[in-house]
Amino acid sequence: MSLQIVVYEDEAVAGLLPLTELKPVYALVTGASTLAVKFRRCLGAIGEVTFHMRSGLAAWFSRQYPVFSAPAGDELLLVNGRIVCDDSFTSLLGQLHSPGQSLVQDGELLALRVTAAQVAACAGKFDALLGACASGAATGVMQCQGVRVISHLWDPVSFHTEELHRESALLSLGCIEGDVAEGAHLVNPERIYVGKGARIGPGAVLDASEGFVAVAPGAIVEPQAVVAGNVFIAGQARVKMMARVYSNVCVGAFAKVGGEVEDSVIESYSNKQHDGFLGHSYISSWCNLGAGTTTSDLRNDYKKVKLHINGVEHATGLQFLGLIMGEHSKAAINSTFNTGTVVGTSVNMFGSGLSPGYIPSFSWGGPGTGFSTYRPDKALETARTVMARRGVELDEAYEVMFMEAASRCGKACL
Repeated sequence: MSLQIVVYEDEAVAGLLPLTELKPVYALVTGASTLAVKFRRCLGAIGEVTFHMRSGLAAWFSRQYPVFSAPAGDELLLVNGRIVCDDSFTSLLGQLHSPGQSLVQDGELLALRVTAAQVAACAGKFDALLGACASGAATGVMQCQGVRVISHLWDPVSFHTEELHRESALLSLGCIEGDVAEGAHLVNPERIYVGKGARIGPGAVLDASEGFVAVAPGAIVEPQAVVAGNVFIAGQARVKMMARVYSNVCVGAFAKVGGEVEDSVIESYSNKQHDGFLGHSYISSWCNLGAGTTTSDLRNDYKKVKLHINGVEHATGLQFLGLIMGEHSKAAINSTFNTGTVVGTSVNMFGSGLSPGYIPSFSWGGPGTGFSTYRPDKALETARTVMARRGVELDEAYEVMFMEAASRCGKACL
């Protein structure tokens, strides 16, 4: 029987809010795919991959991920869900041969081999096992270096370029299967992929002279849009007319993108379909950036970007960093986001002026008027409407998850 692999969430996930407020950490995107996709791709040959997640997420996300329930064999391999898995990390896992052996990097536990009896003894709750390893109870701790781990809120952005380039080797570049209209221009088609059912409109330019362009099945690039230099457009996404999307961008499934976008991740079902600049940013699912919304991703003094979250300053070490936005947040027309801005879950921002550097989850207002509590029941009503417009039902499982997030944020229903 193959080894059972359990990808787990650890306590450090709490430091990645708001990006992990409404999704498990391995649903984060860097490069062209989620961390979960990378785990399945790399570890599937070793054994069956299942996922452990926070209890509040399980009812909804068990539909997307095979959730760990009980040991299927004598031994299990526990793998930290914050890892950006690749072949080199997979090779390291091959060195864990017996229970008690673990991989540790800079004090963080990356993987631990355990027995089924140990897991059964803790009723499937891994905290005790992980704590025992951290305290040195494991029989063989292997120190390693060079493994990419999502440890900071900005890591999905800082890892994005390298990971997008790495994953380009997995794409069917040079394969043009979709509908390319007369008058569309494909520059360096050997580095371009257009999947079945994808459509490239007349006058559109896919320029892979410096990098690659991949348009997945069912995606649409509208007339006169320009897509250039390491861009992945997921299935059913739409690049709007006259858009300029370039330099390391991932557009998620069913998302809509327009205006100018560079070096950013836009998760599935989000809208940034009008003019305005988005750079070096991470936009979670179900967000909407109104017409003319613009982000700054470079300080005027060219110093490294710092994030300010709940009054705490975080040095990112990055020259460029724009907007980090949690699920279901909205920005009205002509919104302006400062360099290194963090916007929480279900924020509704409107009005003129430059945004503050940090907007807590479930906030309503703008830089001119200030922010107040966005009532969770009203936020839920909006989320239900938005999801229904895309054919996704906000059912009881999602509602419970959403309202628990609101409660954690200290915003009880009024």
